[in-house]
Amino acid sequence: MEGSAGHSYLMNIDASFGSRRPHRVEELKCMNDTERHLTAPLPGRTSGTCGVNSLDDDGHGWVVSIVSWVRIVVCFATMTVTTAVWAVVMVVLIPWPYERIRQGNVYGHVTGRMLMWILGNPIKIEGLEFSNTKAIYVCNHASPLDIFLVMWLTPTGTVGIAKKEIIWYPLFGQLYVLANHLRIDRSKPSAAIESMKEAARALVENNLSLIIFPEGTRSKTGRLLPFKKGFVHIALQSKLPIVPMVLINTHNAWRKDSLRVRPSSLTVKFLPPIKTDDWSPDNVDEHVRMVHRLFVDQLPESQRPLLVSEVNEISNKSQ
Repeated sequence: MEGSAGHSYLMNIDASFGSRRPHRVEELKCMNDTERHLTAPLPGRTSGTCGVNSLDDDGHGWVVSIVSWVRIVVCFATMTVTTAVWAVVMVVLIPWPYERIRQGNVYGHVTGRMLMWILGNPIKIEGLEFSNTKAIYVCNHASPLDIFLVMWLTPTGTVGIAKKEIIWYPLFGQLYVLANHLRIDRSKPSAAIESMKEAARALVENNLSLIIFPEGTRSKTGRLLPFKKGFVHIALQSKLPIVPMVLINTHNAWRKDSLRVRPSSLTVKFLPPIKTDDWSPDNVDEHVRMVHRLFVDQLPESQRPLLVSEVNEISNKSQ
């Protein structure tokens, strides 16, 4: 999905990226075709499960597992309650679209902060002075925690952009639509392009910000995937600056398809706004690579993409 951002609630690799060569190759057999060319195993893997490293065997036993389960259950119970409450508020505010957006942001700030407090991960936030800019917030995505963090930390007056089918997600999807967030039609390229144009117009006409996940899907390993071009097209039409929002270590705290949250420390970095006034449609790929490189420079080694040549070499050795 082109930035399934979830905003307040929840929305080619350049040849110089990365230099580290992993020591293990068996994980590549477990990746899908897309990620096989973009990612590599996390360091320190000790088990035979794809994409799982030594943090799975953290030595804390069943007590920590039970605590984690309790935290997750409390999170979802809390989110269910707050979502139901704000759904009623949204229905009352149907005649006032912008007020619904604002209330959606309030919901995200309250719910996102509560969920992160319940989960208990230490969080360091850098560049908070850039988090109130009217802008397109671009965020990497490797964990469910990313959604909670953008819910909490993106400013009032921000909308997300998600696939139109989100309306069928129980309760949450209906609240997303009631909050007047943006949806795109991905049924065919022409429909997706038109959806992006409509999104840009909505941002300009209503003086809104946007949160978007440009990778288009969640990374399975935490390593940064290539960025799709949609956020650049929106920037070209809206002339809004881009604020990179770099999330570090969320993939270790709560992994894809896992129901266990680990007490890993998290870092959120807001980078200085990137002006797009002088961007040209002729340089879309260059703009995408430039923003992608900023993320690569800020992420730790374990979250950086590998050179394509390195991945191909590892893949050949594993055959």
